[in-house]
Amino acid sequence: MTRKGLMLTAAAMLAGTAAMADTADKKIALSNNYAGNSWRQAMLESWKRVTDKAVADGVVASADAFTTAENQATEQAAQIQNMILQGYDAIVINAASPTALNGAVKEACDAGITVVSFDGIVTEPCAWRVAVDFKAMGKGEIDYLAGRLPEGGNLLEIRGLAGVSVDDEIHAGIQEGVAAHPNFKVVGSVNGDWAQDVAQKAVAGILPSLPDIVGVVTQGGDGYGAAQAFAAAGRPTPIIIMGNRQDELKWWGEQRDANQYETMSTSIAPGVSTLAFWVAQQILDGQDVPKDLTVPFLSVTQDTLDQALESTPEGGVTNVDYTLDDAKQVIGGSAS
Repeated sequence: MTRKGLMLTAAAMLAGTAAMADTADKKIALSNNYAGNSWRQAMLESWKRVTDKAVADGVVASADAFTTAENQATEQAAQIQNMILQGYDAIVINAASPTALNGAVKEACDAGITVVSFDGIVTEPCAWRVAVDFKAMGKGEIDYLAGRLPEGGNLLEIRGLAGVSVDDEIHAGIQEGVAAHPNFKVVGSVNGDWAQDVAQKAVAGILPSLPDIVGVVTQGGDGYGAAQAFAAAGRPTPIIIMGNRQDELKWWGEQRDANQYETMSTSIAPGVSTLAFWVAQQILDGQDVPKDLTVPFLSVTQDTLDQALESTPEGGVTNVDYTLDDAKQVIGGSAS
C-alpha cells in the first residue's frame, strides 16, 4: 500500500514545524501486552525498524520494546511500574485493558513520564491516545455487506481478544451496522484472538450448529482461518471480511482468479506503533499535542488487491511505517 492513502491533508503537514529541541538523551519504552499473531509481530518489527534508526540518528537515546508473557493487565501494570523505576522519559503502551492499567499509568504520569497509548488505548486522562475509529470500521463491514447483499441474511461474527478495547469497539460498530440494516442477523459469535489458527478452530466448532451463513464479519487475522473451516465443513463460502494479513489476501486472490470471489479487507496498520513513538518524541520535544489523535485504517479493495499482495511480505500484514512528518501531520490535523 502507498503512503498516499494514509495522508490527511497537505496543509496539516505545515503544522508543528518548530525547530526540534534536543531529545537525544531521552529514553522511550514500548509496553506491549501480546505478540501472539502476525499483526503484533509486524507491529514490533515496525517499532524496531523505525526506532533503531532514530537511535542511530541521535534523535533519542533508546527505544526499548517489552512484551508481557501473558495478556494480563496485572502483569502489564507491573511492567509499567518497572519502567518507572528504570527512569524512562516516555512509555508507549499497547494496553491489555482500557481501564485496568490506569493506576500504573497515573503513577508514571505523576513521576513526570509521558505516556502514549495506541491500538489498545487507556482512559487515564493524563495519557495520550492514538487510535483508529474501530467502531466505524465495524459498521463499515456491515455497510459493505449491505451493498453486496441487499436481501440480507445470517452472519457469523469473529471477535478478537476478550476484554480488549479494540474488540469491544469493533463489536459495537458491527452491532450498530446490523441495527441500521435489520435484514442481517448475527446468528453466531466466537473469539478468534486475531489469529487464523484460533479462528479456524473456533469457527469449526460452531459451524455445525449454524444455519446458512451469507457473511462473516471479522476483526483481522481470522479471515483465512474462517475460510478453511467452511471448506473443511463442506459449507458454501460466504463473503468473509478480511483483515490485511498476507494469508488472507493470498487466499482471496486465488479465489478471485478461480471463481470471481469478491470481498474487502480492512485493519489498522501495525506501524501505528511508530506513529505513537513519534508522538511521544514530539511531546518530549515540548510540542503541543492533543490528547486524542485519530488515524485512518488501511483498506484493501478488489481493485487494490494485487498491489497489496505485492507489497505485503509472506506471513506478514499490509503495513506502513510512519515518519516524523507523518506524526506532525496527524498532530496538526487533530488540532485543527
